[in-house]
Amino acid sequence: MQTYIALLRGINVGGKNAMPMKTLISIFEACGSAKIRTYIQSGNVVFMHNQRNAVKLAESIRKKIKTRCGFDPAVLILEKKELEKAMAENPFPEAEDAPKTLHVGFLCSKLTNPYFKSLDRLKTQTERYHLADSLFYLHAPDGIGRSKLLAKAEQALGAEMTVRNWRTVCKIHELSCSLY
Repeated sequence: MQTYIALLRGINVGGKNAMPMKTLISIFEACGSAKIRTYIQSGNVVFMHNQRNAVKLAESIRKKIKTRCGFDPAVLILEKKELEKAMAENPFPEAEDAPKTLHVGFLCSKLTNPYFKSLDRLKTQTERYHLADSLFYLHAPDGIGRSKLLAKAEQALGAEMTVRNWRTVCKIHELSCSLY
């Protein structure tokens, strides 16, 4: 079995797409997952599965959620080594001491034509971003609550993404290491 991380976009956020974690776990069980662990209520799942095709696995989970819960969230599946690579390649290591200011946007599709000028216009003087493969790193020392850069990043990048702060990324990694 292989260790995977599922990042679900837009569940239990702002009172929309409500899903108890027990329901989420049962959906993963129904899809053949084992050793399922969730972290907070916003769609972070660490689990093991025999399926080697992450795209097919994500599609299976998404369809089960739609059938059972009535909404259709984006489901991004990462292998443990992909999460570890994202952590190792963090371009803002000095921000790790303030993990609520450092964010990783996991892109749900490949970029075709990102609009960097728009990103540069949107960022404040204190914000920094870095795009690497299918990751959008954002250091926002003043918070992301009113960040125009984060609010418009998907539009400028031309791809959906699901964002996690550094504390969550580290906790997900810790959970993935505990499955063995």
